[in-house]
Amino acid sequence: MNTGKVAFLVIDMLNDFVLEGAVLEIPATREIIPILKKRIEEARKKKIPIIYICDSHVEDDKEFEIWPQHAIKGTKGAKIVEELSPEPEDYLVEKSTYSGFYNTELEDLLKRLNIEELIITGTVTNICVMYTVAGAIFRGYKVKVLKDCVAAVNENDHQFALRQMKNILKAEII
Repeated sequence: MNTGKVAFLVIDMLNDFVLEGAVLEIPATREIIPILKKRIEEARKKKIPIIYICDSHVEDDKEFEIWPQHAIKGTKGAKIVEELSPEPEDYLVEKSTYSGFYNTELEDLLKRLNIEELIITGTVTNICVMYTVAGAIFRGYKVKVLKDCVAAVNENDHQFALRQMKNILKAEII
């Protein structure tokens, strides 16, 4: 049982963002995998719940007016990368937009687990990570973002998002 009231979130570490040549490839995601894998293992040893938050779209999703088709339910692209495969005790929350809280079961799950603090990792730093952090902060959660376990398309966007999360949202960046 998680007595620390902490949960570890892994956002969008999916084939369509991580694999070389993927439709929305973020090359920096491959660099964070070894560190992220180690952090997930450490969290499991401490009995901290691991929650994978995964983009999951229908084929005619409105988001495809902005982005190319990606993470379509049931496809290889929507699966979590092999190196970070969930264990049976882990949780999986599907989302259809940037925030892990918008129209998902995340908040209910966190309440059931009596979570007060979130450790947030994944991709993309300035999109899904930042909007999920905002959603968490707005709901009163204490938030830590592991800066060596988040990735963006480029360093400018990555640094911008880290500054926004720290200075505007008051998340702890570690």
